[in-house]
Amino acid sequence: MHRPRKEMIAETRAKLIAAARHAFGTTGYAEASMDDFTASAGLTRGALYHHFGDKKGLLQAVIAQIDGEMAARINEVASRAPTRWQHFVDECSTYIEMALEPEIQRIMFRDGPAVLGDPAQWPNASACIVSMTDHLTALQEEGVVVSSLDPETASRLINGASSQAAQRIANSDDPEAT
Repeated sequence: MHRPRKEMIAETRAKLIAAARHAFGTTGYAEASMDDFTASAGLTRGALYHHFGDKKGLLQAVIAQIDGEMAARINEVASRAPTRWQHFVDECSTYIEMALEPEIQRIMFRDGPAVLGDPAQWPNASACIVSMTDHLTALQEEGVVVSSLDPETASRLINGASSQAAQRIANSDDPEAT
């Protein structure tokens, strides 16, 4: 039976992302061989170039996937909080705690910044700032956070501090102790 082209494209992309994610997470971006991980997916380098342009484009897709999963996990944990303030705290602490996970350490906090540059400039960064700003604005309205605080500036400060803490953990010789 003939499958729709859109379905085949999605399957090819998913195979490449899964194979690259495994390779990047275990051996690292620099050591991951495009020939090896495309072959493990049953595909060719041509498929990688067609769908992602190059290895860097594939890393961006892997990071987007992991970032989406991280956001879902953060939201799931924070949604159980009894108060908006605890929700906010849980979001921040869950993000930092994820830096203890080897795959996230390597891809999101080591190789990603080394290859793609400052994570604050990645496409997902603005969504995080908007969400955090909305939370701080609501906390101001509830009287939990002082009204003189600029929510966006505070969001950028907290986001930067959280990112730096996660980077430090991920790059530490002993992440658990850090």
